[in-house]
Amino acid sequence: MNIRDIGKHDKKWIIEILSESWGSSVVIARGLVHQADQLPGLIAEIDGQKVGLLTYTIEPEVLEIITINVLRKREGVGRALMEEVLRIAKSKGCSQVRVVTTNDNTPAIQFYQAIQFEIVAVRKGAVENSRKLKPSIPLTGFEGIPITDEIELERSITSDVLDNNTYL
Repeated sequence: MNIRDIGKHDKKWIIEILSESWGSSVVIARGLVHQADQLPGLIAEIDGQKVGLLTYTIEPEVLEIITINVLRKREGVGRALMEEVLRIAKSKGCSQVRVVTTNDNTPAIQFYQAIQFEIVAVRKGAVENSRKLKPSIPLTGFEGIPITDEIELERSITSDVLDNNTYL
């Protein structure tokens, strides 16, 4: 598997993936509007085929994952993208990596917790405010669960992270 930075030639594919997954390349998290196709990010490839996308922002000391899309499940694509984004966070001097998902996305919550992310906030009713900014956010999601709340997870970046291969 190859993990690389997004290139200019990836733009069309990125817009397609984001539109399929999120309804557009606009993503709302923590009340902020992100144009995800214009953010820095990573692409995972297997045998030259694009199989994963991760976009992020960097604030002082916090790298926030805005989107993560895995096109081939159970092949380590998500973990490989997360390993690389943790390396990036450390290289940029970040002390935290943050990700926000919705209450219906139980597979994502389980994934993040399995790789040492902790729930740090639950914003009840936050998705209703997000729908004011992006009306296309569906009312229900995974397994028909009503989409109502934001779940914020974080992982600390410590000096020993990435010094060995046991962090994920």
